Amino acid sequence: MGFVILTFGLVLGIIFGSYYAFVLRPETSEQRALRRRLRGSATPERSVVGKLERPTDRLSTVQVLNVVLSRGSGVSGPLERLITQSGLKITVGTFVLASALLGFVAFLAVKWFTYYTYLGLAAAPFGAALPFLIVRHARTKRLMLFEEQFPEAIELLARALRAGHAFPTGLTMVADEIPAPVGAEFKLVHDRQNFGMPLGDALKGLADRVPVIDARFFVTAVLTQRETGGNLSEVLDNLASVIRDRFKVKRQVRVLTAHGRITGWILAGLPPSLAGVLCFVSPGHMNSLITDPLGIQMLAVAGFLQVSGTLIIRKLVNVPY
Repeated sequence: MGFVILTFGLVLGIIFGSYYAFVLRPETSEQRALRRRLRGSATPERSVVGKLERPTDRLSTVQVLNVVLSRGSGVSGPLERLITQSGLKITVGTFVLASALLGFVAFLAVKWFTYYTYLGLAAAPFGAALPFLIVRHARTKRLMLFEEQFPEAIELLARALRAGHAFPTGLTMVADEIPAPVGAEFKLVHDRQNFGMPLGDALKGLADRVPVIDARFFVTAVLTQRETGGNLSEVLDNLASVIRDRFKVKRQVRVLTAHGRITGWILAGLPPSLAGVLCFVSPGHMNSLITDPLGIQMLAVAGFLQVSGTLIIRKLVNVPY
């Protein structure tokens, strides 16, 4: 009797085990997979952010400095605009850190030579201003090159319009044929217009990025022609002729003021050069000038007068045209 019950139980277990292994278990796994897919499809899909818009440039690769500069837009905004107009591939954070480092170096150098803390503090702003002067010089050179290339770009655009090309096609031709900085600026205008920005806004962005009166004349002429109509190629030819005449007048002014500018550079560079030579020729004489309190006061007054005279000469030779 016990053997019969054991055999019955064994056969029943084999049957139910086979049923679970080959029928029930696959169906259960399929149902679980189906429920998982249904739960996944029931969750709302996340919106995908498009990549067409150019991401905003970081003000600094250092996260803390980037946050501080982002909050101080009143200071970082003009600095970023200055760096953009100069064409240098640096960030605002790099500019700020370089200014702080050079200011600290100037403070340590002056204090080490003179042993006066207040003179080191007075020299620190001059060291901190060195990156600003370098970036501003690069900006001036870039804008002067833009003014020199701009008439050729306008004439090329006018020839493209006379040949039957559309205005955006003319922008592409200028971007391909004219080197930087004019070619790069026109390429940016074309790309912005091509990605959906209104042409008027793209041209106004050009006038904002390039603070040159010729660029503003160009933008005003194009926008006026688009509103009122007319022969744009003829307008651009006349504008190119006016810009070339203004450029000739500017060159003549620079020739007439060359003597004054050279005199200013000589007068500004003579005292520091003479002091450097005396440091090697007669170090004892210069040592008494640096260590004596009266000599320190004389150096401070001489530095103030030197800077004031340089600025006055610069104002005299900077003739507006």
